[in-house]
Formats: sequence, structure tokens, C-alpha cells
Amino acid sequence: MENGKCIRHFLKKFVNNTTIDEDGYPVYRRRDDGKTISKCGVELDNRYVVPHNRKLLLRYEWCNQSRSIKYLFKYVNKRNDRITASFYSSGTVDAENDECDEVSMYYDCRYISPCEAAWRIFGYRIHFRDPSVVRLGFHLPGEQPVVFQDHENLKDVVKKASVKESMFLGWFEANKKYGEAQSLTYSEFPSKFVWKPLPRKWFPRKSHSVIGRIFFVPPGSGKIYYLRLLLNFVRGPTSYKDIRTIDGILYPTFRYACYAQGILDDDKEYIDAIEEASI
Repeated sequence: MENGKCIRHFLKKFVNNTTIDEDGYPVYRRRDDGKTISKCGVELDNRYVVPHNRKLLLRYEWCNQSRSIKYLFKYVNKRNDRITASFYSSGTVDAENDECDEVSMYYDCRYISPCEAAWRIFGYRIHFRDPSVVRLGFHLPGEQPVVFQDHENLKDVVKKASVKESMFLGWFEANKKYGEAQSLTYSEFPSKFVWKPLPRKWFPRKSHSVIGRIFFVPPGSGKIYYLRLLLNFVRGPTSYKDIRTIDGILYPTFRYACYAQGILDDDKEYIDAIEEASI
């Protein structure tokens, strides 16, 4: 009760039939049957009753609107609740001279509701993504990334066969092996082929719908930016020379090949790149 009124708007009105109001809330039927009960000296009738179904409440929790779901699952449609917490000691003898390391005292904590915790414990899927997206890496000649452990000798690492293999170089080899690959650009390639990390090779795809996305490169990156532009047009190359070959002519650089392809005749590619980066 606030200022003599119930904040839940009781007592309600007598209603013959259950309806839904304009805000999506149910207006339950309340019979005017003349029955009352005395509580603390106050006569109460059906206008004071909170509608409920005892059997359903014991077994189910039913929702008919998104706002109720958000409440039950701690706003699952929003981000997780977060809290900034710090720990410190006080009441020491020499408290004034204690140094405070703010970095070590700062913790970015995350709150998980009981519903979300149970969902994760049972290993249910948190979200779905369809179709799957494959990120396609690429590199200039001799600049493929090499992954190694801290304790490994660099001379031994360089001698590994995997150093000369990458997803991008595997694309060249697949174009030599499969005739269907000759008609696909690099971004279209995952729709028909799948990359196997262990053998480090591309194989024909047997199932699933997949799309490819080439890594973004800013215009100021130089050679690799022009290489990325050409990858959107060149189909079935088997080497870097094939990428730089336009209409049977081998150009000395990727930039000249872009001009020959007509990609850099105007500022459209630069404008598109700036807009993509801004988004």
C-alpha cells in the first residue's frame, strides 16, 4: 500500500469473461457470486483474489509475452549483468602507507542467472548461426603465418612441411586437382569445398550450406590490399602469377593487375572500403 492505495491496482473490477488488454496483459474473469472472506477484520471478495492455478504453478511456468520471458531469464535478450568489484584491506596498523594496486584490485565480474547456469551445465546450445561462415585467410608470397611453441627451435620449425602450407596455398592446389574449382572465386570456394585442418587440404563438400568471407584489409596496406581486390574476381588460379594475369597478360604487380581489371578506374573501391570499415 502506498498513500492508501494498492500498487498492484487491487481491488479489481468484476468481469464476466477473461480478455487481453491493449498492453497484452490478461484481464481475468471475476465472478460476482456474493462470496466473501474476512481477513484482519476486512471483508474480501473475488475482486481481491490473485488469479492462479495451483497445479500449473507446481508443474509449469507459462509465459504469454516476451517481457515475462525477459524477467524469468534475467533479460536473456540483452547482455549479461556485470559488476565492477574491488577488494581492499582496512584497519591495519600502517593503513596510511599501504600502496593500492588498482589493476590487481579490479575485477570484471559476470552474473549468470540460475536459468542460464542450468542451460550451460546441460550443454544446450546458446545460439544458432545459419548458414555457417568460414573466414578465409590469404597472404603475399612467402608471408604465410607460422604457428609454433615457445620451446621449439626456429630452425626445426622452418623445416616442417606445414610451413609451406596454408588455406590460401591449398586453394591453389585444389584448383589444379578439381575441375569444379576453376569456376569459383576464393570467397565462393567454401560453398563447394571444405578445409580440413589436419591434412591441410581442401576436399569437396558433401553437406551443409556454408559461405566464405575474406579477411578485411584497409586500403593503406599496400600490396595485400590489391591482392584482396583481385580475389573477388579471379577464378581458379593455381599460382600468384595467375592472379596477376588479366586477359592473358601477366602484370608485374597486383596493383597494375587491378587497373587492368578495371577495379581502380574510379574511387568506388576506396569508398566501399571506408564505408565497410566505418560499419
